[in-house]
Amino acid sequence: MKNRVDIYDTTLRDGTQSEDISFSLEDKLKIAKKLAQLGVAYIEGGWPGANPKDSEFFQRAKDHEIAPSVLAAFGSTRRPLTLAHQDSNLAALIEADTPAVTIVGKSWGLHIIEGLKTTLEENLSMVADSIAFLKSKERRVFFDAEHFFDGFTHNPDYARAVIRAAFKAGADGVVLCDTNGGFLPFGVQEVLQGIQEELKGRYFGIHTHNDSESAVANALVAVRLGASQVQGTINGFGERCGNASLCSLIPNLTLKMGIACIPKENLVLLKETSELVYELANLSPNRHLPYVGESAFTHKGGLHASAVQKNARTYEHVDPKLVGNVQRILVSELAGRSNVLAKAAQLGIALEGNGHVLDHVLKHIKLLEHQGYSFEVADGSLELVLRRALNPNLPVFFKLLAFRVLDDKRQEDNTPFSEATVMLEVSGKTEHTAAIGNGPVNALDNALMKALRKVYPVLEPVRLLDYKVRVLTPDKGTAAKVRVLIEVGDGERSWTTVGVSENVIEASWQALTEAIELKLLRSNTQGSR
Repeated sequence: MKNRVDIYDTTLRDGTQSEDISFSLEDKLKIAKKLAQLGVAYIEGGWPGANPKDSEFFQRAKDHEIAPSVLAAFGSTRRPLTLAHQDSNLAALIEADTPAVTIVGKSWGLHIIEGLKTTLEENLSMVADSIAFLKSKERRVFFDAEHFFDGFTHNPDYARAVIRAAFKAGADGVVLCDTNGGFLPFGVQEVLQGIQEELKGRYFGIHTHNDSESAVANALVAVRLGASQVQGTINGFGERCGNASLCSLIPNLTLKMGIACIPKENLVLLKETSELVYELANLSPNRHLPYVGESAFTHKGGLHASAVQKNARTYEHVDPKLVGNVQRILVSELAGRSNVLAKAAQLGIALEGNGHVLDHVLKHIKLLEHQGYSFEVADGSLELVLRRALNPNLPVFFKLLAFRVLDDKRQEDNTPFSEATVMLEVSGKTEHTAAIGNGPVNALDNALMKALRKVYPVLEPVRLLDYKVRVLTPDKGTAAKVRVLIEVGDGERSWTTVGVSENVIEASWQALTEAIELKLLRSNTQGSR
């Protein structure tokens, strides 16, 4: 087993083959810069010549600092019955002017005969000619043996011949691909053990897909058997079920196997790298991703929460800070006293020594959760519950006298018109305001803020960031109870509040007003009772 493994990132090429991902040119440049900061050995930028965006990326990338990472361009072997120096794909690779190139070629007879419509012998020539041509242009050349594991299973002698042809032509490394993602770890091990003679003393890599949920495990098996390069993508993005996730591979190699793959001090950048790629892909992060997901070090059960506060190792396999993550304690109907104490401490609220308050809070939370409230993702509402329990005489900043929301659609082809009016008692005075909005909740939010901002200027930067509705009793159809989660922010921090009702406007009002009350409490603004 190697002491060091090179990480070859293909997020910008293979990752973009995921059906829900399309990075802009600027996105790709931002991701490349972040990958360089993370310290991966190779960044595969795309397939020059395949589309204008990838071609322009390689031109623009020259002006961006990505050292010490090495930029690689991706392409394919020459076409059948052509000359390498006349092949447009290979010409585009040279024009990309990257230090490294990776070319993909066939190693399974099924693809050669039925896909390329050529012979096994011609395919060997295509591999050898392409590599030799690229080496003559002084490039570092990696050969991706596509469908290698399937090819070896059907014709091991020919799969071996493909490897030999690549190395003989001067390839700096051969990457064995489980392109269909169907192999399991013991199958990968059997194939690698069957080609030890061809790999002995050679630089080889592994490229795995996740169609059988084994991509990461298969890559780790290959490393144990001598692989020097591991290919994958951030967050496991890729064709069909995705590629091996570098967000799991990198910490597994570093922390579990003691193998250097990026500078160890850069491991703390892993979570923020994952989040950046999700953000640029315009996708919500998978909170359940190992190591980097929001839930990776989250504890909900009372037994778990109690244990990790005494010793985190009881329910955490690594220190979350090593990968830039944090431990989270949730409060829910499954919570115990330890959950509430830990959450209060995180929020800066001292509950230690207030046993009767703690018991009241726990009972109250469980009752509310039974009614449909959820405090796992509504820290703002939970903070209000804790503050009110400790101090029943908290200031009341405003009182609702009445609100009305109107939705009007006058013509079939017109957008509905939403208007809200709000009547509040604020500092002993009645505030009566109206506002329009893009939908009833937006109109209500606008009217509420219009009434309050002139009295409480601290609310000026507060903005609605996210709004979610979940049906809690779908069997009741349109009369169902709903839960509304609202996230607001003030430019410095954000917080989430929750409301529950059979009326979606009422649930939204609950969440909106709690979000505002919490901001005013945190700002130590004095209100009237």
